[in-house]
Parts: sequence; C-alpha cells; structure tokens
Amino acid sequence: MYNQIGQQALVGVFSHIFFIGITFFALRAVMLDKVVKKNHVFQVQVLYILVSIAIGASVSNFFLSMSGWSRQLPYIFS
Repeated sequence: MYNQIGQQALVGVFSHIFFIGITFFALRAVMLDKVVKKNHVFQVQVLYILVSIAIGASVSNFFLSMSGWSRQLPYIFS
C-alpha cells in the first residue's frame, strides 16, 4: 500500500515538472517583451515562470485525474 502511494507521488511530481517545463518552453514563443514596459526584463521573466507554473500544474492535474479515473473504470462492471 505504501509503495503504491509513493509511486503515485513520484508520478505526480514528475508530471508536474514535465508539464511546467513544456508550458515554459511554449510560452517562450510569446513575445511579452513588446507588451511590457522597457527595462522590466526581470518582471517578464518572473511572469513567464508564474504563468508556466499555473498552466503546467493545471494540465498535469487534468492528466493525473484522467489517469486515476481511467483506472477506476473497471469497477463499473464488477
């Protein structure tokens, strides 16, 4: 039982890190530098990181929920 909980935690951590990284990579294509005031590079970088965390964690939660629900589907037929 504890082994399964540990595995789920590990999958959750890696899923969040993976999707946050993918989101950060995708957001780099958006040119927010042209929308934000000049000489505010640090603030734009912080914004990229925070938006990446918000979107990546949401997407990861979606996939983890879908995975958990799909594992529970066989219980409908029992």
